[in-house]
Amino acid sequence: MSGRSRRPTAWHIYLPGHAPFSFAGLWAHNSNLDITSCTIITEPAGELMKNLHDRQPVILDQAYYDAWLDPATPKEYLKDILSHDIDDKLQFNPVGRDVNSTVVNKQPNDHPALVGPINPL
Repeated sequence: MSGRSRRPTAWHIYLPGHAPFSFAGLWAHNSNLDITSCTIITEPAGELMKNLHDRQPVILDQAYYDAWLDPATPKEYLKDILSHDIDDKLQFNPVGRDVNSTVVNKQPNDHPALVGPINPL
């Protein structure tokens, strides 16, 4: 690498057919402080993702959505649900740097071309 540093590549990560997916998350409300907080559960990156990053969010299999959201689901079963992620189905391609910008040429940055594949240099 030359004297200048390389910027990380931006990636579009999706399921086949651009099907929607859900991250495993937790939330809590502290009524004494009137604060609600949330977090996305992460795990070590799977085989596909580890080329991009060392961690990734847990993506729930749709078959487990109801159980994950049900407060009555036993904790042991919730732990098991986390092992049924669908990260092996993910697809990804590099995208242009504009995807991380809020405004481009004084125009809002929200259009489908942002996630179109690019050819790396």
